[in-house]
Amino acid sequence: MGRRPARCYRYCKNKPYPKSRFCRGVPDPKIRIFDLGRKKATVEDFPLCVHLVSDEYEQLSSEALEAGRICCNKYLVKYCGKDQFHIRMRLHPFHVIRINKMLSCAGADRLQTGMRGAFGKPQGTVARVRIGQPIMSVRSSDRYKAQVIEALRRAKFKFPGRQKIYVSKKWGFTKYERERYEELRDDNRLE
Repeated sequence: MGRRPARCYRYCKNKPYPKSRFCRGVPDPKIRIFDLGRKKATVEDFPLCVHLVSDEYEQLSSEALEAGRICCNKYLVKYCGKDQFHIRMRLHPFHVIRINKMLSCAGADRLQTGMRGAFGKPQGTVARVRIGQPIMSVRSSDRYKAQVIEALRRAKFKFPGRQKIYVSKKWGFTKYERERYEELRDDNRLE
């Protein structure tokens, strides 16, 4: 029995259902690494910041997040070099999805209960994403702007629904816009 396709769990229908002492036996999410590239780079190194933003209210499986992460990373390593960027996954799959196992083999009539007691067993995890919420962000140097946008465009194919690519006005992953950051830096007001 393979995994049920993620299209069955695309829409946010239920309340958030995280792993807890009531919800046990949850399989580990596929995505384990949330930061890639040169994570320890200083703020000065990477002024460019580009986000992949969701345009739908939906659920993204941990497998899709992992596939998007790998796709983006491979492209950037190939065309920019492994120390020229920092990818950060902005979603964490905390919502547990359930499956009500139906037995379809012969001789299953004795065990088959149909929709009686239909509360399922945990099957995997997904991330709930809102409209306008970043899925992943990349910071890099300005000279790699085209490559970063292309890497995120390729990662879009791994996710259901619509996503948009935004080039941020902020300096890297900081909260300051570029001009403001440069002013503060010139006044030595940054710790």
